[in-house]
Amino acid sequence: MQAGEPEATVPYAAPPRDFPPLAQRVLIIGLDGATFDVLDPVMAAGLMPRLKAAIDSGARGLLRSTIPPLTPAAWTTFQTGQQPGRHGIIDFEQYDNRTGHMQFNSTRSLDHIRNIWQILTDRGLRVGCVNIPMTYPVIPVNGFMVSGFETPNTDSDFVYPPELKGEILARWPDPTVTISWKRKALGGIELFQKNLDYISNSFHQGAAMSAWLGEKYGWDVLMVVLKMVDNLQHKTWKYLDPRWPNRDRPRRERAKQCFVELDKAIGKLLDYATSKGASVMMVSDHGHGSLEGQVQPNLLLQRWGYLALKGGGSQGATRGKYLLERMFGKRRSWKHTLDIEADLAVDHARTRACVMHAGNAAFVYINLKGRQPTGIVDLCDYEPLRAALSERFQSPECRIRNPEGKTIELFPGVYKPEEVYGCTRDEQPWLPDLLLIPHDTLAVVRKIRGRSVVRWSPYRRLEGTHRHDGIFIATGPGIAPQRTLKAGIIDCAPTLMAMLGLRIPAEMTGRVITDAFDRTPVVEKQVSAATIAAAHSRAPSTAESEVYSERELQQVTERLSDLGYLE
Repeated sequence: MQAGEPEATVPYAAPPRDFPPLAQRVLIIGLDGATFDVLDPVMAAGLMPRLKAAIDSGARGLLRSTIPPLTPAAWTTFQTGQQPGRHGIIDFEQYDNRTGHMQFNSTRSLDHIRNIWQILTDRGLRVGCVNIPMTYPVIPVNGFMVSGFETPNTDSDFVYPPELKGEILARWPDPTVTISWKRKALGGIELFQKNLDYISNSFHQGAAMSAWLGEKYGWDVLMVVLKMVDNLQHKTWKYLDPRWPNRDRPRRERAKQCFVELDKAIGKLLDYATSKGASVMMVSDHGHGSLEGQVQPNLLLQRWGYLALKGGGSQGATRGKYLLERMFGKRRSWKHTLDIEADLAVDHARTRACVMHAGNAAFVYINLKGRQPTGIVDLCDYEPLRAALSERFQSPECRIRNPEGKTIELFPGVYKPEEVYGCTRDEQPWLPDLLLIPHDTLAVVRKIRGRSVVRWSPYRRLEGTHRHDGIFIATGPGIAPQRTLKAGIIDCAPTLMAMLGLRIPAEMTGRVITDAFDRTPVVEKQVSAATIAAAHSRAPSTAESEVYSERELQQVTERLSDLGYLE
């Protein structure tokens, strides 16, 4: 045992399995936002030898994200093996159509469903979770949990068991990696490097914390998410994009060096897995690509007569207040930050449809009588209005030329959520009425600024955004060489259960990625008492205001806004 490693303080013996397992232990490395579009060139340049060796000896493929490919939706789907229409998380925030207000999601939003850590705990296996998004506040497990980047601060309930908190903070004062990308007018290359150093250090911290906790508690399944891979790409995409290899080469080379440090952290985790005889899965919640503009669907709804703004200078006052708050650094109440009124002076009495929140998708809500407190649309007009809106957003007027002169569809995906998620509106009345998935190069905003439907970004303001195709890599005992795997993030939880030789809960709707293994695992579903109880449980809760205090919500919303998740 190396100096500084804890002696195991929690005795543990692994329980029996239902079937001969393909893996006695599994270490899962989450590389948030990772894409082969970046990793392959970096590996080809010799900068990530440990990752390349793992792929060469194991399996790789594309891992399709959720619709939309958002961090909270995707990682919750990973942890439950169920669609967002069942687990209830489609974004960091959720519109409560009963009150007309936005709420912030947390693990309390998931009281109606069981995740993989609870299921494995019930089966007697020991689990460890480090920095997985959508694990705050932490939940009791057979093992340990350190919550993810939506943790507001270190005074909060971010550690289970709670008595572990002091030991973690003594070693890692920033255990949930919550510092945003720093900006300063004259920061220059020095501040840029400091930001990169923080990201690189987060990779090494994640690896060290996982091994330290793993030694202390023991484990059958251990997972760590290196969240800052996503942050790195959001903030440095213009330097990583292969289209501009000769622009600002010093910053480009510095950004690429972060992947060198990432590879070293991955190497430490691979070595730790080998020492425990564990198989390894590496996954990302989504891919990444260039963000070149922002589309304003509420401007379209206004032009088409579905959305009305208050007169008498109300919209100008809303915009002016926002600019003054930014100028003087005044912080809004979190409720004002989340609700639509922060950006638009909506006249709900004359509005039939509005995008209430947005990011990698637009979430359109019809102002329905009897549902929203401001509802004006009769129930008999609901489906005709949905059909009309869907047709309009797919019409030629939603095709434009981008700066390169290519004609693109603003919304190549226009969906009824219940059709995407395999549920009904009666079962899940909280779902938006339409999902608008923008062109790959665009993000969506709910605000209306100017008269242009798309606000294109110059190179100096270019950042990264999410793509649907993430990564899947597996290596170690039981894994077969494979280069062309195709799976979905919903498949990971049932695949993990099969690897461990366990029956798969019937509520998990994903498939087992059998092609990744050197022999076929036993795949058998199981209906448990917990499954039956969940089937009769209530819909996802939206009454989550007690989880975060006013100050904590301000901290979290500012962090997410910095990454472009919130406006």
